[in-house]
Amino acid sequence: MPRVAIVTGAARGLGQEFAVALAGRGCPVAGFDVADQSQTQARIEDAGGRFLAVPVDVTEETAVAAAVELAADRLGGLAIVVNNAGVYPPIRFEDTTLADWHRVLRLNLDGPFLVTRAALPHLRAAGWGRIVNIVSAVVFLGPPELVAYTTSKAGLVGFTRALATAVGADGITVNAIAPGLTATATAAATTGADGGFDRVRALQAVPRTERPEDLISTLLYVCDEGSGFLTGQTINVDGGSARH
Repeated sequence: MPRVAIVTGAARGLGQEFAVALAGRGCPVAGFDVADQSQTQARIEDAGGRFLAVPVDVTEETAVAAAVELAADRLGGLAIVVNNAGVYPPIRFEDTTLADWHRVLRLNLDGPFLVTRAALPHLRAAGWGRIVNIVSAVVFLGPPELVAYTTSKAGLVGFTRALATAVGADGITVNAIAPGLTATATAAATTGADGGFDRVRALQAVPRTERPEDLISTLLYVCDEGSGFLTGQTINVDGGSARH
């Protein structure tokens, strides 16, 4: 039976690519996002897949609980959770306000916590699950303009490790994928289409800009039926910039 998946931040960028890839493997996918997901839905349904667009703010506890129940009810259970939604505003540390700090940590840490906590009873009931947290290679590099973002993603690495220990006996794995700076419209708008990509590319062993498709095989690998002995890991897919 196909495994039902939730992908957060599925409206665009990496989240859209992850949703399309899982649907391409036969998974019914629920996309969680505050933005319009019609493009993701069209790509999946045009290819014969099944997609449920759920408009939800993943930082709102009650809304998340309702969204997870809706997805499980409409799609027939739940087995895969991809915590992808996030924000990474480049702000100098001295200019970071407490409101900035809370906004970054709320979406990047509270969101995965709330979605995973709501989904966990369904994964336990199935006796099988894959939880995938999208972190970032910045946890190994520590860029100075991304202190809040790096802190939030390092926290998500810790969440991955501890949760893997907590749920391993239930047949559930928990892993993280750490992309480098990837060529999406969101990344270009956030970091600048020139200097950000040029600077990161100069650090890499593979001398080209990372593309969303560079991450798909890793996502499918950690979600695979045969990957049940892989858990608590952070897999760095950044072209060798961190060489971790």
